Amino acid sequence: DDAWLHRVRCLREGAEVHRQVRQFVQQKVRPGTELREIAEMVEKATSALVGFEAGNPLRRGWAFPTGLSLNEVAAHDTVNPGDPPRWLKPADLVKLDFGVHVEGHILDCAFSFTFDCMHDQLMQAVREATDEGIRHAGPDALVSEVGGRIREVMESAEVHRPDGRVLPIYSIKNLTGHSIAPYRIHAGKGLPSVATGGGVRMLAGELWAVETFGSAGGGGDVTNGGGG
Repeated sequence: DDAWLHRVRCLREGAEVHRQVRQFVQQKVRPGTELREIAEMVEKATSALVGFEAGNPLRRGWAFPTGLSLNEVAAHDTVNPGDPPRWLKPADLVKLDFGVHVEGHILDCAFSFTFDCMHDQLMQAVREATDEGIRHAGPDALVSEVGGRIREVMESAEVHRPDGRVLPIYSIKNLTGHSIAPYRIHAGKGLPSVATGGGVRMLAGELWAVETFGSAGGGGDVTNGGGG
């Protein structure tokens, strides 16, 4: 119907804005870039491309504060007013999480990047696990089964260090993907990266963020917080 087609058009527009902002940031950011500069770059570019209007701020714009998490910080960190400056180092592993919304229809997407090839194996494992989750997501899919598929792919990989150590990769259990509703980034359902049991299913018409988190050698839990 018309409402459904309008929703799809809004999501496609937001997805294209997100793609362009992501490419812009990847071209600009280098070691030595200050984190606040990255966050401002993301939010200014998003506002410009999506057509943010100061007089009507809820119509379209960036969907939530930009997340910038480095290294052992898995997610949900950012730069705040008054924080001391932080600059990217060549060996940092960066998780950049930002969203775009068009009339409340939210695109929530994150990507990781680094300037050091020592992180490549971990990043590849997480990317393949995310792709596996997307392949198995859909109407009537059991959330627990999707999470189990994610874990199976994630934990089949290893990280080989130059010093000869082989580190197992763990799928982090207490950070999750989630369902999304208009103007609600977390709409009540979670998607863990492990099988959890239970009968929660994805339903036709729902929008989901498939978010996966991996840890090389550290363990399968984050020590503070949870949720996607």
